[in-house]
Amino acid sequence: MTATSPTALLEIALPVPLRRHFDYLPPVDISPEQITNLLPGVLIRVPFGRQELVGVLLRVKTASEQPSHKLRAALAVIDTEPALDQELLDLCLWAADYYQCAAGEALQTALPVLLRQGEPAQLRGEAVFTLTTEGKGLPVGGLKRAPKQAALLAALQTQPHLTRAQLEQLDIPRNIATTLIDKGLVHIITLAPDCTPPTGPLLRETSLTLSEEQQVAFDQIDYNRFKTYLLDGATGSGKTEIYLQAIEETLKKGKQALVLVPEIGLTPQTLQRFQRRFNLPVVALHSGLNDRERLDAWLQARAGIARIIIGTRSALFTPLKAPGIIIIDEEHDGSFKQQDGFRYSARDLAAMRAHRLNIPLILGSATPSLETLHNAHQGRYQHLRLQARAGKAKPPEIQLLDIRGEILHEGFAQASIEAIGDNLRKGNQALVFLNRRGYAPALECHDCGWLANCNHCDARMTVHQTPRHLHCHHCDHQRALPKRCPSCNSSNIRPLGQGTERSELVLQELFPDYKVIRVDRDSTRNKNSMQKLLADVHSGEPCILVGTQMLAKGHHFEDVTLVVIIDADAGLFSTDFRGPERMGQLLLQVAGRAGRAEKPGRVLLQSNHTDHPLVQTLVYQGYHALAELILQERHITQLPPFRHLALLRAESKHAQVAVAFLQQARQLAEAIQPPSPLLSYLGPLPAMMEKRGDRYRYQLQISAAQRKSLQLLLGQLALQLEAHPLASKVRWSLDVDPQEMA
Repeated sequence: MTATSPTALLEIALPVPLRRHFDYLPPVDISPEQITNLLPGVLIRVPFGRQELVGVLLRVKTASEQPSHKLRAALAVIDTEPALDQELLDLCLWAADYYQCAAGEALQTALPVLLRQGEPAQLRGEAVFTLTTEGKGLPVGGLKRAPKQAALLAALQTQPHLTRAQLEQLDIPRNIATTLIDKGLVHIITLAPDCTPPTGPLLRETSLTLSEEQQVAFDQIDYNRFKTYLLDGATGSGKTEIYLQAIEETLKKGKQALVLVPEIGLTPQTLQRFQRRFNLPVVALHSGLNDRERLDAWLQARAGIARIIIGTRSALFTPLKAPGIIIIDEEHDGSFKQQDGFRYSARDLAAMRAHRLNIPLILGSATPSLETLHNAHQGRYQHLRLQARAGKAKPPEIQLLDIRGEILHEGFAQASIEAIGDNLRKGNQALVFLNRRGYAPALECHDCGWLANCNHCDARMTVHQTPRHLHCHHCDHQRALPKRCPSCNSSNIRPLGQGTERSELVLQELFPDYKVIRVDRDSTRNKNSMQKLLADVHSGEPCILVGTQMLAKGHHFEDVTLVVIIDADAGLFSTDFRGPERMGQLLLQVAGRAGRAEKPGRVLLQSNHTDHPLVQTLVYQGYHALAELILQERHITQLPPFRHLALLRAESKHAQVAVAFLQQARQLAEAIQPPSPLLSYLGPLPAMMEKRGDRYRYQLQISAAQRKSLQLLLGQLALQLEAHPLASKVRWSLDVDPQEMA
């Protein structure tokens, strides 16, 4: 029954995992005229059960399916200006529909944390340090016994105010400013937001001259309409210079550029490079910022103050006053897919956003994803190729090292050790790649064969030395290293296998006169730790870098001339059908760190399977030959990109409950769309890691020849599953276009 309300009603999307919208009466302190003037995208605080939530207004209406006496009044309109404009609102609602997510959860992803907590979306003025009247009257040399205080005073006597960033540039700690504030010589004032564009030339430094190959690619970009370009360039071929010059063309038109990168660690170096080139405000958006910094950058982009926005996955939802181009660097990278909650692909959504905005999208990679390559082959994307390295740099020489039967020194072949030593003695740098954190991936009893397993997962615990402990990298469970085997009481327990920590110690013992720098998730946890670690590398001194895939993405190391890949076989025998593709991408991305400047590069791949067809193809014919081989296999087996997948996942502390839920889900799905060559079901099956974090994990795979039929099925199935009696007893989720089959 539909009950008509005598007053306007607010239809609101709330951050709850329910696929529905919620109706509320307007706040009691707002006039009818103000209600009718409210625009979609406004943030509103409402009561929900016993808590208060901040939701997004979708529309003002006059009737509700709920009886009027059951409707509660909203508490407050946080800001009368929409936090999300109509373009972003529509994009998020479309994405929620496509990825089978609650609209409120999708919209929350697009909002900075402080807005989700109810702060108004208003630009703050910048807090700056300036002299008080007493400070202005202090004579020169008045603080000669405190040189840092004197330096700050002198700086403020030559310019009216200093920002916190300028203090850092002058190497003056903030507590020095606090001391002068306490003395009454300095105070803090807030400047009104400056929305006027900076005057002067667009560029701080001149653009580089493009090679003939780069120029051909660059000339094909049309800035006046939507088109997707695959900038397919070998590592070191100068893709970034094309990005920079494409952004220059965009800025000349008074438009903004949005650039997405895969890793937080890459954001600062990308930011610095763009700031060196452009005389316009550039901001970064990523999870390494605090909530206030992130909101400020978001608001500057919305106001049009920031002309270039650089960020990781969620920066795709940044509001833009004058959108002109979207660029995604390393488009193949798995981090562009959100793996929980709102499981969207930033790369795929970027195509939808660019299409709606009628602006170009550039997808850049040296090892494009098979989906992107397939789209280029089908003519949906324009394929721009760069095959030569920029300047005088040459592609590195790749050499396979067959380690079968060889006695290894803590994972290193003798040829690898000799090559590293020779490289260092010549004054160059070496990079050792091993995609396993910790000291060793397992702990084993040498007498009875006991292995240290996680009590909560179907996984081995990783041995860490600093500090000494066992650590599960899946559920984060940690425990002390045992002194004796819990199975046979033997003291003969040893680390098994190689991790980055162990490699670091081994290399330091082998080459005591050179610095060994480890780069992995453990060594880069703290803010700015990545930049500090890499400062030694960029100094050019001979050293050894050892790390995980964090080193493979987009870094430019001019003096790295040797790359040693300890285990080139990871991915060859993966149970995930994407394993070989990812192996090829990762190995070539790592190899691409060698010989990026004028010095020639060399890559050594240690392998137990040097004769494997995929390894042979990759090394001797290159990534594109490997990609074609895998695409042929995918076509035969009818896997993406030739079919469309969705995974229905369920997990529970009791395996039988998760299985029962998926069995009934399959029955519901088959009732909506019976199995056929156009739409098929597989499962329930255990996940690759069946038990994780004390929960048993199962999945149902749905495969369709057409996207539309898959979407029709999932839309109906999701609503039925929400109301299912077992739904409250399991954690379940739908993953559309899954990138991880685990």
